[in-house]
Amino acid sequence: MTQSDPDTTRENRWHAMPIDAVFGAVSSDEGGLSSAEADRRRSEYGTNDIREAERASPLDLFVSQFQNPLIYLLFAAAILSLGVGVMPGSEPNYAEAAFIGLIIGINGLFGFVQDYQATRSIEALRELASPDATVLRDGRKRSIDAERLVPGDIVYLEQGDAIPADARVLDADELRTNESPLTGESTPVAKSSDPVGSDVLLAERSDMVYKNTTVVKGRGSAIVVETGMQTEVGGIAARLGVTADRRTPFQTEVEHLGKQIGGLVVSLIVLVVAVQFLFTATEPVAIILVGITLAVAGVPEGLPAVVTFTLALGAREMVDRNALVRRLPVVESLGSIDVIVTDKTGTVTENRMTVTRLYASGAVVDPSDFGSQSADLDVEGRRIATNGDRYSTPAIADVLRCGALCNNADRIDADEYRGDPTEIAIRRAADEADIEPAAERIREIPFSSERKRMTVVVEDGGPTAYTKGAPEVVLDRCDAILEDGDVRELTDETRAEILDRTRSFAEDALRVLAFASKTVSNPSADEDEIEDGMVFLGLQGMIDPPREGVEAAITDCRSAGIRTVLATGDNLTTAAAVGEQIGLDPDGALEGSDVADRSDAELERAVEDIDVFARVTPDHKVSLLNALQSNGHNVVMTGDGVNDAPALTQADVGVAMGQRGTDVARQASDMILQDDNFATIRDAIQEGRGIFENVRKFVNYLVSTNTGEVLVVFLGVLLGSALFSEQFSGTSQALILTPVLILWINLIADTLPALAIGADPHAAGLMDRPPRPADEGVINTRVLASILTIAVLLALTGLGIFFYALDRTGSLVRAQSLLFTFIVVGELIRIQVIRSRYDQTLRSNPWLVGAIVLSFLIHLTVLYTPLHDFFRVVPLTPVDWGWIAVGFLVFLVLNVLVSELNTRIFESRKSD
Repeated sequence: MTQSDPDTTRENRWHAMPIDAVFGAVSSDEGGLSSAEADRRRSEYGTNDIREAERASPLDLFVSQFQNPLIYLLFAAAILSLGVGVMPGSEPNYAEAAFIGLIIGINGLFGFVQDYQATRSIEALRELASPDATVLRDGRKRSIDAERLVPGDIVYLEQGDAIPADARVLDADELRTNESPLTGESTPVAKSSDPVGSDVLLAERSDMVYKNTTVVKGRGSAIVVETGMQTEVGGIAARLGVTADRRTPFQTEVEHLGKQIGGLVVSLIVLVVAVQFLFTATEPVAIILVGITLAVAGVPEGLPAVVTFTLALGAREMVDRNALVRRLPVVESLGSIDVIVTDKTGTVTENRMTVTRLYASGAVVDPSDFGSQSADLDVEGRRIATNGDRYSTPAIADVLRCGALCNNADRIDADEYRGDPTEIAIRRAADEADIEPAAERIREIPFSSERKRMTVVVEDGGPTAYTKGAPEVVLDRCDAILEDGDVRELTDETRAEILDRTRSFAEDALRVLAFASKTVSNPSADEDEIEDGMVFLGLQGMIDPPREGVEAAITDCRSAGIRTVLATGDNLTTAAAVGEQIGLDPDGALEGSDVADRSDAELERAVEDIDVFARVTPDHKVSLLNALQSNGHNVVMTGDGVNDAPALTQADVGVAMGQRGTDVARQASDMILQDDNFATIRDAIQEGRGIFENVRKFVNYLVSTNTGEVLVVFLGVLLGSALFSEQFSGTSQALILTPVLILWINLIADTLPALAIGADPHAAGLMDRPPRPADEGVINTRVLASILTIAVLLALTGLGIFFYALDRTGSLVRAQSLLFTFIVVGELIRIQVIRSRYDQTLRSNPWLVGAIVLSFLIHLTVLYTPLHDFFRVVPLTPVDWGWIAVGFLVFLVLNVLVSELNTRIFESRKSD
């Protein structure tokens, strides 16, 4: 075999080679391969499939949940809790270690369940079987699994077949393929065996057929030249396989926050240990316990679980809106999107050619008006003749009937057709007008690229010829026209009017066909005789129309500060027309070649002003995304074809289509639209913005309370050692709060309400404001100011209660019990102070009310049941509750005052 090495075979210009040269290059001939030779080649080249990146096993998914700095800190605290038992006179603190382990386990479980469910959902979308292929083996046609094809095989193609490999066309009988999954071009491509130029674009290689595309009309044969990863789609899949794992800004921020907390906690531990060791007589065990306590207090143990839960909750909401999220952090990332780069075919359009204009008897009719009150008006508002049926004017009915008869599309059921998309559109228009093409076909003169027309002869009250084709070609065959039911001479003036109307349709990016008919005396006559002297009936203009709701969705996005950019493989005229129909500005539209010719700086300037890009290749799309991202934009890329996969991977959020999308595109995406509806992206972005607000609320809540706990322990130990040296030295119990109490606060008082915040209803007007800057984190300057001031207030007020109780009673355990209760109550009230800034009341979130009540009841259970011995606290007296109430009122008043002050300061900065 002399085929090129697999590493270089894709360099072969199969489309530019004569058929004999192709046979020689793949060591084959018109007789195809023998089974033995095919087996040998398959062992050399492998199976004809697209290899995917290795999928993470369930164990790998589970282990990955524990790889972040916050979890590392908790592991260290758990090890120290057990390790303290090796010191003389001490025992391992199994309770503390168990509590920490419980928190770690909950965090890991939340993340694992969501990631695993997303993986299973993607598996459900994949096609379960490879298509079959009809191949010439051992001199006979046979059907085999397409994965068993090898270079040199000869395959046979029929209408409806999925093309199983990249192949050079040998024979084509009206062969047309839909290459939109690969090129983005929605118009079927006519195929022939004639070689083309060596430098033509993939979309213009008329002598090649490609894996993952389909035959929409005709039949033919081809010789396989590339299989598996060497095909065009395989090359794209290979590029995706080496793409680095992308981190969202939120993931980066959470990791950075964990590192900051870790650094702060370690610094405080070093400081406290140094002070205790150098200036006090504190036992080593007590010093270690202080270190453990600081570590536990500094880590918001519930943060990973709450973040995962909230993002998972958002992902579930998105599933209800037909958006399947593959990577949880993307849910939050949607909130900062400010540009959507969308493909055309099947994304903003229906991926279904539709007749939108009919011309006959001088009138232009919109078929969508059939049966409506406007059915007796043309598109310019002029009244036309009507016969009272669903279609306007008998001449329109004749055009539709001609299109239905001169047609090879098959109607499978009520809304399912098979055949060429253009013929399906024509047949559907007739069906929707209740025109039944009931006539026996006598003869067909097929369409060809040279003839540019198709004619059938049917028995219709006598042999009648019906023709459709290019308007100028059909007009040349006509000498009469049907007007208002009468056959009249086709004058030069009328010809000019028809051609003007044709040009008008074409300027709106419509594909225009003309229709004509005549009675024939001899159905067996030659083509010229049958197609000469015909009666012109009218025109049909068709296009792949925009999806319903897309224009409104784009308008909503614009109101939310989000640009939409159309990037398609279609020609410039079609792209500009569709762009204008969906509300984009077609002025200045560029073709892909213009994108390639511009420097990076020129392209970065251009993408800020241009809404429509045509004849765009996958590399062009990546260039557009690079330019937008270099300008600081956070970009969504939507698409469904194989050609979209590299750009889907490059985008901040890649969105694939679930129904029409290819498997390669879905695997490259971050989110999948299960209904293939562009408008779903608007809903997803709105959900993302709401989720970000909820994330910001509970991060503010959790981090401020944990920072307050760190200050309580840090300042408490230092002040306690100075003011109450008897209680704070020489004993292993000399702690402001024990690690078990802090873990309980973080697990119950913090996490349950924080989870409920994740279910907060989204504020009104989310889509009436611009997106937040891509570099604005969850903890911005305003949130940081709130965290620090509230943490200081919590620490100072709590320590005041603690030291007062310690001085009044002399009991460290009672003082700890008061401080423990004060922090729980203060944190529960702190939630609503945060939410009030978003104009939300407790009534708006019953889950939060339930979480607050449950947390408080559980706390009472710890105080007033035998559990208090385990937690080393004591039941509180009414007097104790009185002091807590005083401290709480002071904290609440200061909290509200500080929040109001922060609001005024930051609002005044905005106005400046």
